Amino acid sequence: MFERIAELTVRRPKSVLVVAGLLVVLMGVLGTGAFGKLLSGGGFDDSASESTRAKQIIDKKFGGETNLVLLVRAPDGGGVDGPAAKQGGQNLVADLKKEKHLDNVISYWDAGIPELRSKNGQQAMVLAHVKGDDSERAENVKGILEHYTGHYGPGLTVRAGGATAVGDELSKQVVKDLVLAEAIAVPLTLLLLLVVFGSVVAALLPLVIGTVAVVGTFAELAVLGGLTDVSVFAINLTTALGLGLGIDYALLMINRFREHLAAGAEVDDAVRHTVRTAGRTVAFSAATVAAALGSLLVFPQFFLRSFAYAGVGVIVVAAVATLFVMPALLALLGHRVNSGRMPWVRFDRPASARTPLWGRIAGTVMRRPALTAIPVLAVLLLAASPLLGITFGTADERVLPEDAQSREVSTALRANFDGNDAAAVHIVIDGPVTEGPLAAYASELSRHENVVRVATSAGTYIGGRPAAPGTGNPAMGRPDAQRIDVVSALAPKSDAAQDLVADVRSVTPPPGTHPLVSGTDAELVDSKDSIGGRLPAAIALVAVTTFLLLFLFTGSVVQPLRALLLNMISLGAALGVMTWMFQDGHLASLFGFTAQPMDTSMTVLMFCIAFGLSMDYEVFVLSRIKELHDEGEGTESAVVNGLGHTGRIVSAAAALLAVSFFAFGTAEIGFMQMFGMGTGLAILIDAIAVRGVLVPVAMRLLGRAAWYAPGPLRRFHDRFGLSEGGPAPATAPKPLVGAASAKDSAGV
Repeated sequence: MFERIAELTVRRPKSVLVVAGLLVVLMGVLGTGAFGKLLSGGGFDDSASESTRAKQIIDKKFGGETNLVLLVRAPDGGGVDGPAAKQGGQNLVADLKKEKHLDNVISYWDAGIPELRSKNGQQAMVLAHVKGDDSERAENVKGILEHYTGHYGPGLTVRAGGATAVGDELSKQVVKDLVLAEAIAVPLTLLLLLVVFGSVVAALLPLVIGTVAVVGTFAELAVLGGLTDVSVFAINLTTALGLGLGIDYALLMINRFREHLAAGAEVDDAVRHTVRTAGRTVAFSAATVAAALGSLLVFPQFFLRSFAYAGVGVIVVAAVATLFVMPALLALLGHRVNSGRMPWVRFDRPASARTPLWGRIAGTVMRRPALTAIPVLAVLLLAASPLLGITFGTADERVLPEDAQSREVSTALRANFDGNDAAAVHIVIDGPVTEGPLAAYASELSRHENVVRVATSAGTYIGGRPAAPGTGNPAMGRPDAQRIDVVSALAPKSDAAQDLVADVRSVTPPPGTHPLVSGTDAELVDSKDSIGGRLPAAIALVAVTTFLLLFLFTGSVVQPLRALLLNMISLGAALGVMTWMFQDGHLASLFGFTAQPMDTSMTVLMFCIAFGLSMDYEVFVLSRIKELHDEGEGTESAVVNGLGHTGRIVSAAAALLAVSFFAFGTAEIGFMQMFGMGTGLAILIDAIAVRGVLVPVAMRLLGRAAWYAPGPLRRFHDRFGLSEGGPAPATAPKPLVGAASAKDSAGV
């Protein structure tokens, strides 16, 4: 296959580029519709979970759960019960009830619920439900927030909180953070491209591959967005991975192309050998990264599945563009790939003038394996140790800056009110319930030590007794269903709040009924259970597919196991550092985040992306080692010379990609900081500590056993496997082994 691709791109490079250009234009036209089809919010819940099913019934039969809280402050010197404040509050509620996008509007002034008034009497709550699905709510709330927040009427001040207000501020802040991150990353990346490639023309080629990958994936997302739910955050991964993989694959291809030109090969023969060797590596690398990101499809949350759609799409398009567009460009450019030479670069320096740095490092490490590996392993294991105390949660207002309006409202609700109605545990019984059993059930729920009150259609219950006659809310009951709200004073998403959900679910319900529990804390519990329950399957899928791909690539059963083990060590170290920072609160003042449990979805996403990119570099290094080993070199010599050829490629690619991710450290949203900094750190740990130290040590200790496979599997690989290399072109001298080429020394 790779020989046929090479012949096509060498014989008809202009035709290949014309076809590619037309496809890019068509994909660009299709991809412009992606933004309008992707969802700007939600996607964190399992549609089959109990909390989601409960929420759907409440939406259908009771006008929906509270997802918007307006905190109203009375004029200075007066309370919310003063004539002016009371009239203004009633007018506000009347206007809100006229809004077509709102339902279940309840306030202190019309419902007379004392818990909706603050302890000092200066503030009152208005609760409401914004209609629509995740995307529709995100759009519907914008006009409401714009019209009602700020000053309202004679002296009232209105501020917004609740899930939809938090989501609105998150969406706006994410855009600001992305713009700032790109403003930092793009100039630095362009500068580093010039440094790494050594010439203007060569530095532009990764941008071509990255552009094709991004445009093609936008077209894919536009199609998928019309068929299923896809999160708009998939766009962010598309742009980051598109450029990153464009750089990775271009580095590998251009480095090999320059090497063969320097060895005396004709341009066409250099392209052929580049496709047969580096092109094969790109294909296997893409397969391993796609396997890691494809594992996200096992999760039911469309937020995570969206990153699988984007990730696999951008990987496939980038690989195809690298295999077809890059060779065609190299065939046309030839030696002009070095045009626009940087002043500090010398393309004419002989290959014997230097010994590759990474080759020397590998040689030193392999001579003293224990002396070098033990300190590195100790540091990595120490970095991973915070994982022993890791806890998980979901994003809430605490990921926003402290001065964000919705976060300030949440803080005020916890500090100034008895119980948090906005974070109540909601119970729905989808069926008829008589008043006696309903009252007994609510009374039992209210006996829990952390429950402030339980509200039902039959009455409000506190400490196992009715609060007062006539305190029931008729809107919470229907002939065919009942809704019950369990209000506590616990901090939302705390361990105690999650324990309360479990306790509520364990209370014996009215005979013949099957209550469903929802609410903020129930959604967190169900989300953790859903992701945790499928995480072993995702990890197993990644491990098995990676093992199979690396076996097909190397013919060894030891190399895949070695790669998986070392990758887990590096990922554990990166995740441990993120836990130490973002959960335990270290460096919080420096980076401006609030310590809280690790975001479940972002941690899983970070793991999959970092694992895939680590395997990307694994294939880069292992491919050259395997090629040299197949040419007759011993394991140690193949490792030294293989790292001598690929070490700079991996380190340069890692540095370029890490810049893009580390730029998210400037974000003001906590989980964006964690994702960017954690992924960037994992990339650097893998490229430096693992590829530079642990891989040579492992190969030295394994020796000939590194290439072991049982007889039947060896014969299977001989027949069906694919590996780096293949016959060199007849007109080309044997590629240099043991020292980098002159062209290689200039750029990568």
